Amino acid sequence: MAWLYAEYIADELLRTGDLVPSSTLEYRAGRQTLALTIYLSDQADELSGIRVVSQLDEWLSLTAYGHPWQEWVRERMERRVAEGGGPDLALATETWEWLQRTELLAADLDSSLQWHRAGIEVDEDDQVWTPAWELGLPLGHLAIHLF
Repeated sequence: MAWLYAEYIADELLRTGDLVPSSTLEYRAGRQTLALTIYLSDQADELSGIRVVSQLDEWLSLTAYGHPWQEWVRERMERRVAEGGGPDLALATETWEWLQRTELLAADLDSSLQWHRAGIEVDEDDQVWTPAWELGLPLGHLAIHLF
């Protein structure tokens, strides 16, 4: 039940932010990345409505640019497996695998940041194939921030 609740919260955050249409792969990447963050940050599988608001700052920190999110997810997933899985962990594992193996064509954000810092105009049409989680992470972060 904890996984389904995490997905529900992620979906609500993204819908409220109204950043991308809900029918797109980008939206799915954002929702799944955010749901994984929410699920793995809840140590006791006890997300409740009141605690959601108190955890927004933690989720912002976890999804911030430069945070080693991928390593954090791996560590948390390993810990959950060692504690003994369950249906929630199975759904989270399936999601993590989808986020890693699915690639989406997106603006080259890393290249753009380098050029922007150097004062050179950025070609926004420059795109690269990127794992879904790398696109979903900033989308989720922005959705939390807008909430």
